[in-house]
Amino acid sequence: MNDPSPATSPDSIPRPHRLSPRLLAPYLRPRPLAALLLGISSGFPLALLLATMTFWLAKIGLDKKTIGFAIGLTTPYTLKFLWAPLVDRGQLPVLTGWLGQRRAWLLLIQLLLFGAVWMLGGSDPARHLGVFALWAIVTAFLAATQDIVIDAYRIEILAADELVYGTANNQFGYRIGNLIAGVGTVWLASSEGAGLGWALAYGLTAFCVLPGMIAAAWAGPGRHDATVVRDAGAPPVRWLQDTIVGPFREFLGRRGAVLILLFVLVYKLGDAMGQGMLNPMIVELGFSDTEFLAINKIIGFWGLIAGTALAAPFLAWLGMGRALFVSGLLMMVSNLAFVMLAMAGHSVGWLTTAVAIEQVTSGIGLTVFVTYLSGLSNLAYTATQFALLSSVAAVGRTWLATPAGYLATALGWAGFWVMTMVVAVPGMVLLWILWRRGFVVDSLRQAKEVG
Repeated sequence: MNDPSPATSPDSIPRPHRLSPRLLAPYLRPRPLAALLLGISSGFPLALLLATMTFWLAKIGLDKKTIGFAIGLTTPYTLKFLWAPLVDRGQLPVLTGWLGQRRAWLLLIQLLLFGAVWMLGGSDPARHLGVFALWAIVTAFLAATQDIVIDAYRIEILAADELVYGTANNQFGYRIGNLIAGVGTVWLASSEGAGLGWALAYGLTAFCVLPGMIAAAWAGPGRHDATVVRDAGAPPVRWLQDTIVGPFREFLGRRGAVLILLFVLVYKLGDAMGQGMLNPMIVELGFSDTEFLAINKIIGFWGLIAGTALAAPFLAWLGMGRALFVSGLLMMVSNLAFVMLAMAGHSVGWLTTAVAIEQVTSGIGLTVFVTYLSGLSNLAYTATQFALLSSVAAVGRTWLATPAGYLATALGWAGFWVMTMVVAVPGMVLLWILWRRGFVVDSLRQAKEVG
């Protein structure tokens, strides 16, 4: 087995007394740059299944309640921990010996994902909603499996002192993938853009799998490969125990594990509810495709880039506990701008302001949160444990957020955005409890020892 210590720890992140331009240099190292490319491939499918899909469904006239529950089509993201052990240890004939464990799975899944996205785009939800839902679930399953591989591979190729920079770069890439699959796909499909229609727009977006393939060829095999090779000759009972039981037993055996999982479940719930209904609100308020594209392309994208760039020095400056708390507050309070937008109606100024504030705070918050989850993953079980953590987080985004359409209908848009702020409070309370009990600290070693 590999060293059972966590993959990395925030203790390895520099903690300077003042911010320095030298903090930016590690972003340009080869492995963090590979993490950037992996992020592009990781970021585009979920945007197609959430932001772009809800925009598409709103444009064809589906009501808010149906769109809210359509978010449930991304359920595979909440269940990926169930098949993550197979991805973690199961070897693919020929491909594993040729490319290594992580890269073999990545190549297979990305080829299948490419085909599924093409089929999803051509399924025409206006006339064949059932077929559209089927291909959305298939795409979500393959995209979630791709994330299992990419998340584990990213953690394994990054040195301890590169984790926060590689994670930030990965979020840069993720946001680029989001932009391509959100704004780019809408522009390709829209009559106010390229006018290619949804089928071809989705198909062209599927080529976002290519950056991940390039990164895998560049970065080489992950550190986990040696464990897979050693375990390949183990007796079946031991192999099953190490593959299926070991990752969960190791994580759940940590003191404070259940409280950490509850925090991960609800921390971004308010943000998830807001994101699921943002595009339907934009359509209902009468913004044109051109206005939507321009504001998201210019303001939204660069706001995300700025927020993600700030995350590494932000984390180095505050430490993990304070960074989680401050970024959570920023994400919660940022929804006030959408309250003002809902009250103002069709206001380009308020939409621009709301998108800019939300994207900057989201860029900081998500990067800090993913760095926290990455530090909790044991190198011996990277894929399975990160999949467990990210699946729990996805439950909040997928199922706990599905009543968002009903809330928007019942409360109106202004009341709905106030509700997203209220929903974020339990996550902040749990974080405070974790902090007081010593579970959100700057060293995972300490987190495992504190009761």
